Amino acid sequence: MTGDEAAPPPGDLLLQAVEGMERPLFVLDADWRFRYINPAGARVLDRTVEGLLGRDVWAEFPEAVGGPFEELYSSVRRTGVSDGVEDWFGPLGKWFRADAFLTDAGLVVTYDDVTERRQMLEERAAAVSAREAAAADAASAAETAERAGRHLMLLGDINLAMTSTLDTDEAVDRFAHLVVPLLADWCLVSVVDPDGTRRDVGRAHSDPALVEAMHRYADARVATNRSSAPVPTALRSSRPVIIPEVTPAHIEAMVGNPVAREELEPLRPSAVATFPLIARGETFGALTLVNGPDRGPHTAEELRTAEIASRRAALALDNARLALANQQVAERLQLSLLSPPVQPDSLELAVRYRAATQGVSIGGDWYDAFLQPDGDTVLVIGDVMGHDIEAAAAMGQVKTLVRGIAFDRLEEPAGVLRRVDHALVGLAVPAMATALVCRIEQTLDERTAGVRRLRWSTAGHPDPMMLRPDGTVDDLVAPVGPPLGIGWLGPRSDGVVEMPEGSTLLLFTDGLFERRGIPLDEGRERVREVLVRSARLPLDALCDRLLVEMLGKGVEDDVAVLAVRAHPVHAGRPAEAGPEVLPPVVPHLT
Repeated sequence: MTGDEAAPPPGDLLLQAVEGMERPLFVLDADWRFRYINPAGARVLDRTVEGLLGRDVWAEFPEAVGGPFEELYSSVRRTGVSDGVEDWFGPLGKWFRADAFLTDAGLVVTYDDVTERRQMLEERAAAVSAREAAAADAASAAETAERAGRHLMLLGDINLAMTSTLDTDEAVDRFAHLVVPLLADWCLVSVVDPDGTRRDVGRAHSDPALVEAMHRYADARVATNRSSAPVPTALRSSRPVIIPEVTPAHIEAMVGNPVAREELEPLRPSAVATFPLIARGETFGALTLVNGPDRGPHTAEELRTAEIASRRAALALDNARLALANQQVAERLQLSLLSPPVQPDSLELAVRYRAATQGVSIGGDWYDAFLQPDGDTVLVIGDVMGHDIEAAAAMGQVKTLVRGIAFDRLEEPAGVLRRVDHALVGLAVPAMATALVCRIEQTLDERTAGVRRLRWSTAGHPDPMMLRPDGTVDDLVAPVGPPLGIGWLGPRSDGVVEMPEGSTLLLFTDGLFERRGIPLDEGRERVREVLVRSARLPLDALCDRLLVEMLGKGVEDDVAVLAVRAHPVHAGRPAEAGPEVLPPVVPHLT
């Protein structure tokens, strides 16, 4: 479109943009009347297009009044901030996912029937509930079986102490110290590592004078236990082994090494009870309770409590192992998705990512920086709704699409966003995301003159900021297009500005400045103030200060930051920028 051509009316533009969309969509005017609804949208609502156009949405669907959908539409219209909600709508007997954003044409709502996915989630929740119910049954059996108040308190203490740490060795040691002296004079807790190695991790004795003797015996027994000893037997059979009265024959059957038997003598074992640690059908350890001659055999009450305690401890240990494994998977996934940026020529790049305080340390925010075949540097930052494994998986798909399309097409940022948006819808990627794509451009003549240009386009993402050499900060404002994932067919625009030597470009996700109860403008102003005070800092120090002052210790949302400093073109790369990092080969496409 040339500058002399008149822009099409907003209504016509909206119809052109949404006519071919496969995703359900409607537009509400200022009086909450259906200004437009596409056939897919009417079909999902069990209505016809003709039956809804011009009708009041609240009159047509009065059951939605006062509910989450009315709250969403009102909030977006009031604040102008795009948002989404998922909830059950009884009259249609369906779960809906609705996303709304405000345009000049009205309030645009895209939505999906997510009933099938919700049913799957409910089935999964039912399975979890069944497992929790089984654990609750075990707890109920413990309360019924155990009459003594101290034993009941012990079971509670085990739950509290062992579920408050993800360090399995620490949890096992806590367990050992909790059961002594209530259930035995001393105890050893063994765990079997994934490689089959058995370790006596938990060790506790009621007599401080015998603690060292216990450690010496524990160090020796793992390598010298006979296969007929209580622990190997319990691990094989997954059943308790009870020896009410230990005899010399038992000692001979348990400990085959004379040195280990000598280490055992001062401990004077008279009764042994070993319980396997079993969770989800796997035996991965054992609890061994030992009494001296003064205490005698374990009572029936002690044995009942010990068996229940071993079940609870095993479940807590297994949960800790699973949580640790999930955390490691999340960390590896995050590292694979958030790859280190390139460090081209005289540009210095720094990145930061901070996950939300709650939950696994992974989310939908991402950054990326890579070279196009023509040598230009592409910068990307984006935010897929959510901060969990599902959001991270969707983020990986969106990031890959952006990277692949931007590398292959060599288009301006607006064109890249347009293609990515259509690809997300065409490939049925279940994600909605905001994104900002920037390209630092430089022709041969511009390089000779020491000039760089920054071209950018945004899909519903917060505007970037530029810290200029004189210490002033500019908001880089360009026409904002709608988020990715809706198949928007309307125009997307670029902004272009010169990027002078010594300037710093800052890209960030909304988690950096959005806070409950604080206007968005105030949050951005805080970012601006930190940048002004950090103008003379090295780039890494600037990013660190930004996160410390903006986030503190708590993070309400995932945060990604990408900063670029433009060093002089004709000077050597400064030492503070670190080494140049480029792909081995950047092919030039024709």
